[in-house]
Amino acid sequence: MDEDHDIFSAEENLYDSVRKNICTCAVDMELTADIEELLKKPMREIHVSIPVRMDNGTIKTFQGFRVQYNNARGPTKGGIRYHPDENADTIRGLAAIMAMKCALNELPLGGAKGGIVCNPKKMSDGETERMSRAYIQALGPFIGPDIDIPAPDVYTDSRIMGWMADEYCKCRGSSHFEVITGKPLSLGGSEGRSTSTARGGWFTVREAAKEMGLELHEVSGHLNENNSGRKKPSVAVQGFGNVGYNAALIGKESYDCRIVALSDSRGGIYNEEGFDPRSVMKYKKENKTLTGYPGSESITNKELLELDVDIMIPAALEHVITDENAGNVKAKIVAEFANGPVTTGGEEILLGKNIHIIPDILCNGGGVIVSYYEMVQNLNMDHWDEDYVNKRLDGKMTRTYNKVLASSKLHSISMRKASYTMALNKLVESMAARGWI
Repeated sequence: MDEDHDIFSAEENLYDSVRKNICTCAVDMELTADIEELLKKPMREIHVSIPVRMDNGTIKTFQGFRVQYNNARGPTKGGIRYHPDENADTIRGLAAIMAMKCALNELPLGGAKGGIVCNPKKMSDGETERMSRAYIQALGPFIGPDIDIPAPDVYTDSRIMGWMADEYCKCRGSSHFEVITGKPLSLGGSEGRSTSTARGGWFTVREAAKEMGLELHEVSGHLNENNSGRKKPSVAVQGFGNVGYNAALIGKESYDCRIVALSDSRGGIYNEEGFDPRSVMKYKKENKTLTGYPGSESITNKELLELDVDIMIPAALEHVITDENAGNVKAKIVAEFANGPVTTGGEEILLGKNIHIIPDILCNGGGVIVSYYEMVQNLNMDHWDEDYVNKRLDGKMTRTYNKVLASSKLHSISMRKASYTMALNKLVESMAARGWI
């Protein structure tokens, strides 16, 4: 699964935030009103009702969504979320972010997102599998390797993707594992996919640290704990699911950082000396919570976001840094490993404090990039080793980060505005080439 998280209320929803970013860039790009309107609206939305027989014999109907935002650059691509508070506007916003993310990283893909309103923590494995298969049955005519390719997201994982790929193949009567990414390795999944979002995020943090004069010590393999002659950069990670755990682990083992704070939906823990993420995850699996981890101080998610750290990594859900708490954020770098964790108002405050924000469409692009690599491997009936995958990911994300940074400096604009402008330029270029505009 992707993330444990807290839900933070905000008047502005994610879709509103994305449309504001598009509008701001559209003005500077001098796009006509009709082109701007086209960019702000999803190409297609599918709403489905999913009847599922529960373990007690009753039938429960779940609401599902799939938003295919824009396919000008190729078949749409995006994750599937399971969450009790899921809604169509969040899915629309996330689909738009995926379209921008794919364009920014020059992938031949459009953007999509899907979700089911459910609470997977209160469902058995059998109920989750039946619901997942029923979702694919309902979406069958609207997905495919040349139409729309789903992937895991919040509270979904490689096992669920395996069920979905199998169900699609059954419906088609033939093998098409390339229809889903983030699959188990035994079904054509890619090496490095499970860590790709976090690893890609750290490639951008590494580049941002150079810009901010923050010393990161890049290492290979496990660290020699005696190599501590310098003050290690401090990192707080909000969200300790798949992305958050790997963000903490890579930060410690590959960049020699102190992971001083971690949190999940039940609360957070703090220790100035830093945590061993492996040990914390073992404790969480045994106790179903981070709270009470030996040697830690209990903190709230709100307190974690306001810690005096070098690097803040929001790795849960959207809108956790708002105009209400942004003034208390003290980090030098805010790296958006999650989608949309900073609101428009919150960003203005952070930028006023000279905090370097690595925006989501740049920072967390590693997941969709390696998903694309998985598609390529499947279509070519090939398999790449993890070192090769990571090397290609590093090259692409480093180049993209530095292009965005250069644009940001040249035009004296934020990293987010530079990212969106570059992405929209590529998207508009593809739309024009196809004769849409």
